[in-house]
Amino acid sequence: MRVLLTGHQGYLGTVMAPVLAAAGHEVVGLDAGLFADCVLGPQPADPPGIGVDLRDVTAEHVAGVDAVIHLAALSNDPLGSLAPELTYDINHHASVRLARLARDAGVRRFLYASTCSVYGASSDPDLSNLVAEDAPLRPVTPYAESKVRVEDDLHALADGDFSPVYMRNATAFGYSPRLRADIVLNNLVGHALLSGEVLVLSDGTPWRPLVHAADIARAFAAALVAPREAVHDRAFNIGSEVNNVTVAEIAEQVAEAVSGAKVVITGESGADPRSYRVDFSRFRAAVPGFDCEWTVKQGALELADAYRKHGLTKEDFEQRFTRLAVLRAAADAGAVDDTLRWRR
Repeated sequence: MRVLLTGHQGYLGTVMAPVLAAAGHEVVGLDAGLFADCVLGPQPADPPGIGVDLRDVTAEHVAGVDAVIHLAALSNDPLGSLAPELTYDINHHASVRLARLARDAGVRRFLYASTCSVYGASSDPDLSNLVAEDAPLRPVTPYAESKVRVEDDLHALADGDFSPVYMRNATAFGYSPRLRADIVLNNLVGHALLSGEVLVLSDGTPWRPLVHAADIARAFAAALVAPREAVHDRAFNIGSEVNNVTVAEIAEQVAEAVSGAKVVITGESGADPRSYRVDFSRFRAAVPGFDCEWTVKQGALELADAYRKHGLTKEDFEQRFTRLAVLRAAADAGAVDDTLRWRR
C-alpha cells in the first residue's frame, strides 16, 4: 500500500515510518521540516519525503496514494494557546482541506491523529467510570478543540469510498530519534536526570492516560489494514488502561527509574481541570490481537537510558526539544514568518 505520512519528521512520525515500512508499505512523507533537526542520537533514516507546509498541499501531493496517515499539527497546548488562530488554520482548516483532496484523488482510508484530550474536564467527580469514545467531548484548549472540529468535518466527508478513522491517542511518551521534552513523562525523566528532582508543577492529582510512541505506531499500522467495516468513520481511544495514572504516580515511576531523584510537587500551577481515565477496549475489539506493549515504568527506564547514552544537555532539553522554544528561536532568527512558514 502506498501511504502518505504527514509529519514524518516529527516525534511520532519518525517512530511510525519504519514500522509502516517493515509492514511492507511504501511510505512517502510530507513535512514542513520545522522540527526535523530535533534529533537526539543518530540521525534517523527518513522515507522519501515532500517538503511542503500542510497549508500548501495540492492534489499532486496525494495523487497515486492508497491511504493517508495524518499526524502533522501544531502539537501541544502551549503552542495552541500562544497562537490559537494558527492552531485552527493548520490543525483544522488545512487538515480538512487535505482530507478533501485525498478523497477527490481516490484515497480509500484516512487515519487521523486525534487525541484523548478531546474529553477535557471529566463530569465524573470521583473518576470511577472510564471514558469511552461515546462520552461527551469537552475540549478546554484550542489544540483539543481543533481536533474535535476535524473529527466532525471528516465525518461529513465519509462515504462508500472514503473511510476516515479517528485515532484518539493518549498522551505520548517514550524515546524517538526526534525527541520531544515537552510531554509529561519525557519531561519528568529529563528534569530528574539533569537536576536530581522530579518536578511536578501541579498538585499531582490529575489523571492522565499515557501511551508509548511505538504503541501508537503499531496501532496505526493495524488500523491501516483492518477490515473497513471494523473501523470506518469510527473513533478509537489508543492506549492501555494500565497506563491510566495520576501525575504523582508518573513522578514516582520516574524517581524509581532515575536513581537518587527526589519527587517535588509544588502545586504552583494550580488545579488542572483536565483529569480523566480512559477506556481503550473498543480498538482491541475492532482489531483483535492488538494490545499495547509498553508501561509507564518501562518508558521511564527507556528514556533515562537514552538520555544518558546520547548525552542530553540542559540547553537541548529546554530549547531544542521543546516545541514552543524551537518555534520562538526560528522566529527570532527570521527563519519563519509570523504564520510559521519558512522564509525562502
